[in-house]
Amino acid sequence: MAGYRKLGRPTSHRNLMLRNQVTSLLKHGRIETTVTRAKETRKLAEKMITLGKRGDLHARRQVLAFVTEETVVKKLFDEIAPSYKEREGGYTRLIQTGPRRGDAAPMCKLELV
Repeated sequence: MAGYRKLGRPTSHRNLMLRNQVTSLLKHGRIETTVTRAKETRKLAEKMITLGKRGDLHARRQVLAFVTEETVVKKLFDEIAPSYKEREGGYTRLIQTGPRRGDAAPMCKLELV
């Protein structure tokens, strides 16, 4: 069994979709998506915040290689990561919102704590 969900997409499409979702989450503080996508996005977002807490140049370059906007990386290192200095993980929260109207897919809000 794989250690991640494939989300019915080719690898490159899935990776770029998750990168975009992590970028949006860090930019806006909250996104609304399906539960399975949110669970995958959460893993990556937590890693980015942990790198932000480290704060050194190597960590910044690793985040820059993943997050698609430089302004979001600056926000992560200057605002988001310092606010979680005392916290050891669990930077995000899933709030289930019910089924999507078109196809009844389970939806949720993924937000920073």
